[in-house]
Amino acid sequence: MNSLKFLPLINWVSILFVGLAFFVFLFKKSPSLSSLSMATSEDSPQTICDFTVKDARGNDVPLSNYKGKVVLIVNVASKCGLTEANYKELNVLYEKYKDQGFEILAFPCNQFAWQEPGTNEEIQETACTRFKAEFPIFEKIDVNGKNVDPLYKFLKSQKGGLLINAIKWNFTKFLINKEGKVVERYAPRTSPLEIEEDIKKLLASS
Repeated sequence: MNSLKFLPLINWVSILFVGLAFFVFLFKKSPSLSSLSMATSEDSPQTICDFTVKDARGNDVPLSNYKGKVVLIVNVASKCGLTEANYKELNVLYEKYKDQGFEILAFPCNQFAWQEPGTNEEIQETACTRFKAEFPIFEKIDVNGKNVDPLYKFLKSQKGGLLINAIKWNFTKFLINKEGKVVERYAPRTSPLEIEEDIKKLLASS
């Protein structure tokens, strides 16, 4: 009879033990918050070198190819009021500094008043023949919205714009240092020649 009195206690002890063992099992199997945070941090892009983009012919181009160079990334359009002046001055900068480790990466975009309507092939032909561009022209992309290119999502996260981070118009410019980090963002109406001194400083840095 006395042993029967202890049955409920034994049952509760058993349940408590099983529960404790299950908790320990889950704790060991589940990653800690710090490890989750570290994994997220490690997976997030740190520089433009973490991205691969496509050129106008659809070929993959790892941006790690440009590590060690100073890079200017520009969203371009063929039918914008800023087109002539920007291409002219970009060509001047490219010709002047390309042998010193400077590169310009042009990304066509048709999101601003539909001013880049052509195919990738047509855009490249126009840039190279009409505007005499010798720097790389890449695949047409979206720089804003739900289909934003991952590279531009990263660029905007690193250097926001005035009031909002969204790209506001054609020929927004991002200046990248030799390690692939975004160091400056320039408005569409900022003349490429106005940022020449910034380019020279980065080229001179070790």
